[in-house]
Amino acid sequence: MKKYPIYTIQRFNCNSVNSDFYINTFKKHLLTHRFVEEPHRHDFYLLVFFTTGSGSHEVDFDKFKVKPGSIFVLQPGQMHHWDLSEDVDGYVVFYSKEMYNLYFGQKDIDSFPFYFSVSTKSEIVLTDQESIALQPLFKMMLDESVENKIFKQDKILNLLDIIHIELARKYNEIVAPEVHSYNSKIKQFGQLVEIKFIDEKTPSYYADGLNISLKHLNRICNEILHKTTTQVIAERIILEAKRMLMNKNLTVNEISTKLGYDDYSYFVRLFKKNSGMTPKAFRQSKQ
Repeated sequence: MKKYPIYTIQRFNCNSVNSDFYINTFKKHLLTHRFVEEPHRHDFYLLVFFTTGSGSHEVDFDKFKVKPGSIFVLQPGQMHHWDLSEDVDGYVVFYSKEMYNLYFGQKDIDSFPFYFSVSTKSEIVLTDQESIALQPLFKMMLDESVENKIFKQDKILNLLDIIHIELARKYNEIVAPEVHSYNSKIKQFGQLVEIKFIDEKTPSYYADGLNISLKHLNRICNEILHKTTTQVIAERIILEAKRMLMNKNLTVNEISTKLGYDDYSYFVRLFKKNSGMTPKAFRQSKQ
């Protein structure tokens, strides 16, 4: 039976046990890490920029086209895999939250709009002009990583930060965010759901945790996400269930229990309501 792995950065940095940063061209990355074309997860942040080639990228069961100018930003825990043409190339970068936050102090990596939000999109598509502007930054970061010069880490992290800033500006154009007083609360809600969704499933718990009324939390979710609080919580549970269903060593009943549901039949009904099929049917569709 197949169990889908969760990779650490050390898995890719064989010669640097304590490293929490990795960069390579995508073509060279695939030469020694072909296994990334199979479904897997990471415990770090991932940034991929494609400059040539084509294919598809599936992230948490959403499929995206890969083409020159495609950028993907993934958070720890997301399940994904690639199906790529032989001529694919670009850059792949891995980094830890701790490394980033420790260096920049007051700046938190989760402040970027494409990280840690209940409405996060993994894909950013650049224009030709935007791609040309970003490529030198990735190349400088790669070149710096293989040198042993003074202020090496400072240069790498500042280049990474500039790339994040440029991507954040582009991302905001894509999702057309509205400057809204609710944005801060919806981010806090998403972070709380991420931590507590297995143990706490009632909307009132999250309202209390945010020090607002349930009515107000529902209003925020409806206005920003066009969903109810209950829907947001359920979608996060079902996403985790789908990830766990990819591990065929786990029975549906075991998954139900791990997600906090002692009533197996209720879990099955919840899954079907939110995904349109039973857990077993979903698992069969991914074989």
